[in-house]
Amino acid sequence: MSRWRCRLALLLAGLALLANPAAARTVTDSAGRSVAVPDRIAKVFAAGPPAAVLLYVLAPELMAGWPRAPRPADLPYLLPATRDLPEHGRLTGRGDSLNLERLLAAGPDLVLDFGTVSETYRSLADRVQAQTGIPYLLIDGRFAQTPAALRLVGEILGVPERAAVLARAATAIFAEVDRVLAKVPPSGRPRVYLARGPDGLESGSQGSINTEIIERVGGINVVPGLRAKGGIVTASPEQIIAWAPDTIITLDRSFAASVAAKPEWQAVPAVAAGRTFLSPGQPFGMLDSPPSVNRLIGLRWLLHQLYPDQAEGDLRSQVREFYRLFYQVELSDGDLARLLAAGG
Repeated sequence: MSRWRCRLALLLAGLALLANPAAARTVTDSAGRSVAVPDRIAKVFAAGPPAAVLLYVLAPELMAGWPRAPRPADLPYLLPATRDLPEHGRLTGRGDSLNLERLLAAGPDLVLDFGTVSETYRSLADRVQAQTGIPYLLIDGRFAQTPAALRLVGEILGVPERAAVLARAATAIFAEVDRVLAKVPPSGRPRVYLARGPDGLESGSQGSINTEIIERVGGINVVPGLRAKGGIVTASPEQIIAWAPDTIITLDRSFAASVAAKPEWQAVPAVAAGRTFLSPGQPFGMLDSPPSVNRLIGLRWLLHQLYPDQAEGDLRSQVREFYRLFYQVELSDGDLARLLAAGG
């Protein structure tokens, strides 16, 4: 879109709002911002992958596109109507790749961001909203706040009944985690290293958004807080040996397949004991990638990997039901087998 067309679009958006001011209502987002949004929302732009997952589980029919298009392996696990939506890039997070002209060209009624609520993200939301005239909402993405986020966004998007069902399911999963942990004394909880990337040397330190799901199920993250706030860190094999994890969780298939043969890893207790678990990753990662509502089923997967004697129910049935309820797909036996074979 040329610069003059972008300016024209901004002008037309403002004129449309002035011509029909009654078509808006005011909502308060998680940053305390009062935002006027349309009474009826027909198209929503997800600012990043976490928001895209939240939007998908609540109202996939409203999606303007994907920040990152699904890969072929993801498609059987998504609603057919969403598989071919365009890739529009992202406004937030690492690798943000979207300019405002593309945002305007998509023609959304609302921009939705789900994740960290900080002054940085608030300033971005204010700036984008001011420059485009498109309402921009920030929703608290802290894991513990998932049920509340589902209810809030469900009300805004006009799907409160579905939001209530999903929020109850999320609350039940958190309660299940607490029941299992009540049976496991601190001495029985695993020391876990999260291995990211093909060499496994990238991880998340204690308190990071990348490892909070492991810590939520009682796993002891062996990577100390190397920064003032938890975040992504790079470790050496010698550090990992010194940390002595008895369990490794990885998101990378090639690392999971090769780690046992790597001489520098063979002194790590988890590798010596054969306790390396590959997290399933379709259509979204169960532990991360992105850190959104998809992590709810990751809690159950982790319970079965870390506490097989205490975990409740049958994992296959739980995964099938989660995908039916949250992703609105009915998994075939083959799809379910392929999904769980990746994660052990």
